Amino acid sequence: MKGRQTTVTILMADDDEDDYMLVREALAESRLAIDLRIVRDGEELMDYLYRHGRYADPNISPHPGLILLDLNMPKKDGREALREIKNDPELRSIPVVVLTTSKAEEDIYRTYNLGANSFIIKPVTFAALVEVMKAIGKYWFEIVELPL
Repeated sequence: MKGRQTTVTILMADDDEDDYMLVREALAESRLAIDLRIVRDGEELMDYLYRHGRYADPNISPHPGLILLDLNMPKKDGREALREIKNDPELRSIPVVVLTTSKAEEDIYRTYNLGANSFIIKPVTFAALVEVMKAIGKYWFEIVELPL
């Protein structure tokens, strides 16, 4: 991570418990210095980012270096949350990687138009998910320069 020993926070918004457990395991397997935080819907995602309610304490809700966003969630879906994030001057610089099962061309075009930084279809196998998490970590935290 550019020679830094700091841990990077990834905020994952996904309502599927199996998916976030697999991502947690894949990140552990990838041996990246990542602190994975989980929210289960778009409303909880925005509460975390705005530090509302139970996320008011910055120790509970550290600023994410990256958001992994599922599109299909209850309450506020990923598209709505993405629009809100990218329209907010305080949040728009946080990279958002859409990680979803959707293969719909409309979702790909729409999320990029809303400001998504990447669109990744969730891999089917755990081994492929580990490789995706390694690639995400290497790209976003070793290659790319992000604002602090």
